[in-house]
Amino acid sequence: MLRPNILLTGTPGVGKTTLGKELASRSGLKYVNVGDLAREGQLYDGYDEEYDCPILDEDRVVDELESQMSEGGVIVDYHGCDFFPERWFHIVFVLNTDNSVLYKRLETRGYNEKKLKDNIQCEIFQILYEEALASYSEEIVHRLPSNQPEDLEDNINQIMKWIEEWIKDHSS
Repeated sequence: MLRPNILLTGTPGVGKTTLGKELASRSGLKYVNVGDLAREGQLYDGYDEEYDCPILDEDRVVDELESQMSEGGVIVDYHGCDFFPERWFHIVFVLNTDNSVLYKRLETRGYNEKKLKDNIQCEIFQILYEEALASYSEEIVHRLPSNQPEDLEDNINQIMKWIEEWIKDHSS
């Protein structure tokens, strides 16, 4: 059975991982957190002192994911999206969070002041939504609110309906 590939993207702290894991659990699709994949495979290309984090080797990540993506049925979670091949995804969801909610979430993670400020600005200016629109066909890019627990359930239900329709449409 053909199954869709889904990209969950958005500023760090918007709830991609929570949504992705729950979606995988309910849908039977495979969940891949790119940050975890990079950590496990040491898919890095240096270290960013200013942001106090490793620099992702995007080419190695794409190589690592290629076979899974061609099989289908994968939910990919990452805050960037412009380096993934366009052909990989059937739909892209960009999660958005109110700045006050996001600030608290990132503060809890212990982000330094610069990282905090830059991520909040990224959300204010909708940088990742714009990146998704520039990287994928506009018809497959959708925004989802992610501020409170009810949003999570609403988003899961909406995406589950989409998955069911996609599978039905592609099963003949």
